[in-house]
Amino acid sequence: MLNPAVEVGEFKPIPGGFRLHGWLLAIWFAASFGVVFFARDLQIIVAGWPLGYWFAAQGSVFIFIAVVAVFAWVANRRDGEITTADAAYTAYKHRLHWRFSAYVVCLLLFLLALALAERLGLKKMWVGSIFLFATVALYAVIGIYGRTSDASEYYVAGRSIPAVYNGMAVAADWMSAASFISMAGGLYLQGFSGTPSQPGGLVYVLGWTGGFCLVGLLVAPYLRKLDLYTVPDYFGVRFGGRWPRMIAAFAAVLCSFTYVVAQIYGVGLITSRLTGVQFEIGILLGLGGVLVCSFLGGMRAVTWTQVTQYVVLILAFLIPVSWLAYKQLGNPLAPFVYGQQLQKITELERQLIDSPAELQVINEYARRARDYERKLQHVEASLESERNTIREKIRFLNEHRVDESIVVAARRELAALPKDTVSARERWMHAMQDNLDRAQPLGGMPAHAKPFAGDPQGSADEKKAFDVSRRNFLALTFCLMVGTAGLPHLLTRFYTTRTVAEARTSVVWSLFFIALLYLSAPALAVLVKFEVMSQLVGQNFDSLPVWIAQWAKVDPTLVSVSDVNGDHILQFSELKLGADIVMLATPELGGLPYVVSGLVAAGGLAAALSTADGLLLTIGNALAHDLFYRGGSSQSEAVRRVMLSKFALLLVALVAAYVAAQRPADILYLVSASFSLAGAAFVPVMVLGIFWRRTTRLAAVAGMVTGLGLTIYYMAVNSVALRSVLGLSGTGLWLDIQPVSAGVFGVLAGFVVTVLVSLLSRSESSSPG
Repeated sequence: MLNPAVEVGEFKPIPGGFRLHGWLLAIWFAASFGVVFFARDLQIIVAGWPLGYWFAAQGSVFIFIAVVAVFAWVANRRDGEITTADAAYTAYKHRLHWRFSAYVVCLLLFLLALALAERLGLKKMWVGSIFLFATVALYAVIGIYGRTSDASEYYVAGRSIPAVYNGMAVAADWMSAASFISMAGGLYLQGFSGTPSQPGGLVYVLGWTGGFCLVGLLVAPYLRKLDLYTVPDYFGVRFGGRWPRMIAAFAAVLCSFTYVVAQIYGVGLITSRLTGVQFEIGILLGLGGVLVCSFLGGMRAVTWTQVTQYVVLILAFLIPVSWLAYKQLGNPLAPFVYGQQLQKITELERQLIDSPAELQVINEYARRARDYERKLQHVEASLESERNTIREKIRFLNEHRVDESIVVAARRELAALPKDTVSARERWMHAMQDNLDRAQPLGGMPAHAKPFAGDPQGSADEKKAFDVSRRNFLALTFCLMVGTAGLPHLLTRFYTTRTVAEARTSVVWSLFFIALLYLSAPALAVLVKFEVMSQLVGQNFDSLPVWIAQWAKVDPTLVSVSDVNGDHILQFSELKLGADIVMLATPELGGLPYVVSGLVAAGGLAAALSTADGLLLTIGNALAHDLFYRGGSSQSEAVRRVMLSKFALLLVALVAAYVAAQRPADILYLVSASFSLAGAAFVPVMVLGIFWRRTTRLAAVAGMVTGLGLTIYYMAVNSVALRSVLGLSGTGLWLDIQPVSAGVFGVLAGFVVTVLVSLLSRSESSSPG
């Protein structure tokens, strides 16, 4: 299973490597936290951009790419691994280049053919269905063609994937439904940094790109050197014994399951929109596309499926954002020109804040919030009063023999009331909070280009709000970055390269391909917000675009409009967009042909499927390969282990589909939580185990349990449901850090406990023998 010649305990850094690590990590830290910390002071306009915003949205990403590129180049040269490939491998790569080029050309021709068919009268329903079934069929063909029972092929694709293609596969694996569907929407809703209670915005761009510096410098090359199959393999080989590996496998299942539920939710959302089927049926249809790849072919099939999916999703993202940029600014290079719209949005925000019609809407939301507050003071009496009122209304309608549809609507209104006081209190609390949030300027959304809430020069409350907002932004950035270096499904992808040098190079290609989308997501958020504020707001309700009603039918939480002030004109505060709708509705918002809407939905599906493939593979392998299987290492035992992994994957997929069908919290929150879990569980022990020979088995167990346990505790004790059940009052926050960033405490505790226990415990042999 593993290379027996590897001496794990004898880690030898490259000559001068620690100096190189130190300098590059210092640059990474300055770009990640230093400049952002002073973002409020960097509001000078340079070439049309607020400097602080530009650096968080773009400048830092360019620095991160430079950091991993420099490290790969220097480390590969010092290791002497830049050598001429053998003729067979070179010919293999040439064949791949030709096949990949042919695939891209065929995909573009397919898009043009569908666009032409739409112009000739092909119905939208058929366009969406063709996109869905053609792409899923392509993924299925790859899965069937790549089927295998060989352990090396199933777990690590035979360690034969060239760096550039592994980079595409990593990018597709990485750019999940959260990146494709939700990130642009999160930036639309949260602006630069989100709110004090919900950090967000550009934190995702910083966190999900900066983390690759840690992957490239501290983790990926060293794990690849050991010829492992899974991440828990490292803990078993490095520390020996059963417990380090079992705890690592449990943590891999936990954080990956949290992540995969979000992906399957995204699959159901997109499939239901493309085909018109129910959300739950959409989940099952999409799940078939996931299983046919990961179940049959493991990592070999998943790798090439992800390469094809990357092309679909990147085209699906770049075409609409480029079109909007050309429409608004006359230049399709959106990431480089959208700064012009930031200043226009700032001016539109000022106009909306001063608008009398917007003030009417705000006052109405405030009135509704007060009504719910009064109901909550006497829940049982208020619920009975509402029931009696509607019953009286029904009796009146029956006596006057009005239209039956009006009576049916009144009966439905009665049936929709809470069944008891517990559910009434919960529903009315949520409604009160929702109305309070919307009873704020701009519908409760922060100013788009403003770094952090509050004011460092204002009152005591404003200063506190500023400090808390910045602290949560930096904390979430840290969790996303460290979590990136600990996610098992990502790290396993670097096991598939031919050499350690290609693993380093693959990190560079991965970040490059990821940056193509992550540089465009802030641009899309700005362009969509300008389109909404300048074109959609102010329209008569009777002339609103059809896509609003269509998406509201799929899921009312995605988009809702209501004439709150009764003027029949849409105000900005009367429109509520969910984070998941901004990207999916962009083609319709920009007036693009429906074929582009189909491409966007197919891209979102590709993003969700590609990540779900990798996650389910990780969970299945952790359960079968690391937790339960205790067979030998013969060929027949290896085949048996692969079959067990396949059935574990199938079972987990069905459970995750059931959980996703319950429509849990928004995608971004679920994904962000998994990063805290992964960072706290894996990174402290893994990095210390790689770079510090004195790290012991007991310390590894203590560090993982402490980090993961503390993170789970902090998330649980601050959940609204648990605090309500336990009757806990006040807030359980430490330093006002939100529970999504619980990894801050878990990672720190994991490092401290691992170091202390290593120093205090008896010295152990680092190798399992």
